[in-house]
Amino acid sequence: MQTIYELATEAMGVEIARYLTFLKSSNAMMSLSEDCFADHATELMFAAGINSHVPNDCDNTPKYLVSEHHRKSALTFDVEAAVSTGVYNSIRPHAKALYEKASKSTPEFTSFSDEAIKENPHLLPVYQSILKLSKSQLKKKVGSVSDLKISKPASVKLCALLSETIAPNDYLEENVLGRMEITLEGIVRDLVGRVLFEEVVANALSNEGVKFMREDDYPFISGVVYDFRADFVLPDCKNPIAFIEVRKSSSRHASLYAKDKMFSAINWKGKHENLIAVIVVEGEWTQATLKIMSTVFDYVIPLSQSAELAKILKKAQDGDKTVLRWLVNFSITPAPDFSE
Repeated sequence: MQTIYELATEAMGVEIARYLTFLKSSNAMMSLSEDCFADHATELMFAAGINSHVPNDCDNTPKYLVSEHHRKSALTFDVEAAVSTGVYNSIRPHAKALYEKASKSTPEFTSFSDEAIKENPHLLPVYQSILKLSKSQLKKKVGSVSDLKISKPASVKLCALLSETIAPNDYLEENVLGRMEITLEGIVRDLVGRVLFEEVVANALSNEGVKFMREDDYPFISGVVYDFRADFVLPDCKNPIAFIEVRKSSSRHASLYAKDKMFSAINWKGKHENLIAVIVVEGEWTQATLKIMSTVFDYVIPLSQSAELAKILKKAQDGDKTVLRWLVNFSITPAPDFSE
């Protein structure tokens, strides 16, 4: 049986592909029509993206959604909410199935076996929710465990913990699934941050024929102070003409993220004179932070404009020097009078 994370990863891939297909058919939502909605899953995805709900008695959902989009045209389409909807629709039934399997293998949570726990690590989220423990709290009590592997010593400790500490209300289905929702939300947030936004950018670049390498495909971009990797380098790390960082932020963390990314940009642009620095943003970045970043980054672009960004970078790839906005003169040299 799959782990929740494995299934969520698969579902995220399916939903991203659905979203990208929808973008193509609707010309990035500039030519939205009823024909753009290929199936009910696409309708649900789009409805979540515009923060709308389709009435149960609606006899023409595509027409309703097009109307809703026009009515809410001032709102930015929420890509995260749109794609996450389908992922949740896949993993919530799976969480319920895990609960039912755990209940069956433990006679309704009345008898636990360390051997069964060891052989079925994918049920760990259920047991963790029953115990009402965070990952760090569980680790302190039983040692390092995951839903991929539980060692023999850890399974013995976990078995004892479950046998000795739980009360009847702890394993009621409604309560357990409610607590597991926190786990599901954490998994989806992780996948959104690591997969979704970068995939949107990669798709836009590929559609324009822009050559690039992703973070896992190259060792580093050399810099003045340190060598490190960006989310994307174009076309490669040996002869870079541009790099792209993709970041979601909240207003609370925006300043911290900005300082980190601005120094990375200075570090790389100081080493490579004509390097184009790009940051693609999503989330609640403050206007003040975006203004500051625009004094170092050549382009500060919202995720929704990834297609337009790709067109600009295609020009740079074809040799257009006017795409570069900022030159950074940054070097570190020994002081001439220093004596050891």
